[in-house]
Amino acid sequence: MAPDDLLLVGDDALAAVTEVRRACAEHDGADPLDEAAHLRLKHDGLAGTDAWVTRDGFALRRGAEVDLAVAPPARENGLGGRLAELACLEPGKISAWSHGDHPAAARLADRLGFARERELWVMRRPSALPLPPVDPPPGVLIRDYGDRDAAALLEVNGAAFAHHPEQGAMDQAGLAERMAEPWFDPAGLLLAVGDDGELLGFHWTKQHDDATGEVYVIGISPAAQGHGLGRVLTLAGLHHLAARGVDQVLLYVESDNSAALRLYDGLGFTHAAADTHVQYRRAGRS
Repeated sequence: MAPDDLLLVGDDALAAVTEVRRACAEHDGADPLDEAAHLRLKHDGLAGTDAWVTRDGFALRRGAEVDLAVAPPARENGLGGRLAELACLEPGKISAWSHGDHPAAARLADRLGFARERELWVMRRPSALPLPPVDPPPGVLIRDYGDRDAAALLEVNGAAFAHHPEQGAMDQAGLAERMAEPWFDPAGLLLAVGDDGELLGFHWTKQHDDATGEVYVIGISPAAQGHGLGRVLTLAGLHHLAARGVDQVLLYVESDNSAALRLYDGLGFTHAAADTHVQYRRAGRS
C-alpha cells in the first residue's frame, strides 16, 4: 500500500466504510454493498470479516465474497487495485459484485482473473401507468402478513429459493433483522393463502421513500407454481405501492430469467443498460 493508504481498524475503519458508502451512493446512484452486507455491518460491524480499510476506500472479504469500493474523489489512482489484490491474495473461489456495470470494475476483474458470471437487472415502472385488476384464482385469498405467519413464510421462501445463493438462506434471525428495518410494513407483505389456510406464495414490497417502491421478493411454493400466482401477487403489490403514492416501482431480476422478464415486461417494467449489476467470480486456485 502507498503511504497515503493507511489501513484503519476498529471504529475508525467502520466509520470510513460508512462514509465511503455514502459518497459512492450519492455519486453512482447505488450502494456498493448489497442488503446482506449492509445488515451484517449494521448488526455485527466488521466482526468475522477480513477488512482492508482506508479513509478513501475499502475491501471486505467474508468467506468467498469480496466487497470493494473507492470514494469518487480517490478513483483513478490505483487504490481499488491495491485493495483488491490484498483481498484476493488468499487462494480459493471468490465472487464480487459491481453494483452498476462499471468499466473500471470489468478491467480490474479481468486483471485479477475473474470472469463475468451473473447479471442482475434493475427494472423500473412508472406508477402513472394503469394497472390491471387483481384477480386471484378460485379458493385463493390475498391478505396482509401477521405475526403467526413467520414459520410458513420461511418455509415457502426456503422452498421457492432453494437454489438461490442469497435469498434461500434466510432464517428466523434474518427475517427478524429485515422486519426491524425502518421500511418494514406488515401491510406491504402480501400473502396468497388457500382455503385450508396453507401459504401458497407471497409478495414482499418495500417503500424506499415517498417516491420509490420496490418489488422486494416474490416467492411461490413449488406446489402452487404454474397457476398464475406470480402475476396475481405482483399486481397486488403494485396496487399496494400505487396506493401509497410512489412515483415509480423498481425490482431486481436475473437477466436470464426469461419467464420473469416476460411477466415484468408485460406489466410495463423496462430496463436501461446502466441499471445492470454484475457478479464476477474467480475459480479456485492454489
